[in-house]
Amino acid sequence: MAVIGITGGIGSGKSTFCGFLGELLPAEIFDADRVARDVLANDEEVREAVVRDVCPQAYGGDGLPDREVLRKVVFTDPAARARLEAIVHPRVRASWREKAEGFRCSGRYFLVDIPLLYETRAEGFFDEVVVVGCAPETQLERVCARGVERDQAEAILRAQLPTLEKAARADRVVWNDGSLEGLRSQARELVSRWLGFSPAERE
Repeated sequence: MAVIGITGGIGSGKSTFCGFLGELLPAEIFDADRVARDVLANDEEVREAVVRDVCPQAYGGDGLPDREVLRKVVFTDPAARARLEAIVHPRVRASWREKAEGFRCSGRYFLVDIPLLYETRAEGFFDEVVVVGCAPETQLERVCARGVERDQAEAILRAQLPTLEKAARADRVVWNDGSLEGLRSQARELVSRWLGFSPAERE
């Protein structure tokens, strides 16, 4: 079956959309953010490199990554962000690429939820790329609702490719300024296109 990249800026709803697709398809979902967090927390080589090359205070007294410290560092210091990405991204990519190869000849879809798909130049590996987007102000509202300060949220958005640029490069675009039911409806329509029948036929 197909290997599909699902991407979008922070606060766009891409992970929620990916979850809706997973409910409708015979699919496995790879959450690149979750794997990156696991790598930061559990890979000793990564830990040593991050402390050495990114921020000495990157880990708390409990030995776990201090996400607040890391967020402040990487979104105020582009060079530090580049060093962190150079440490973490190759490991995450190796993980999903290894899994993806097994799905191309299977009867299941492999959905890769990957925020920095275009930023890491990964688009060529996927059979199809879906961008989930929304207005920048909607993104900011959603990110701030998670407890992130507005100036940090704005810095995060500036560090990512603009949504319209991602949309121009995508195979399919989903817009998510509305309700969850509207997003779910778009997931149903997309799955129907992939599987070759109309939404009405699926009911």
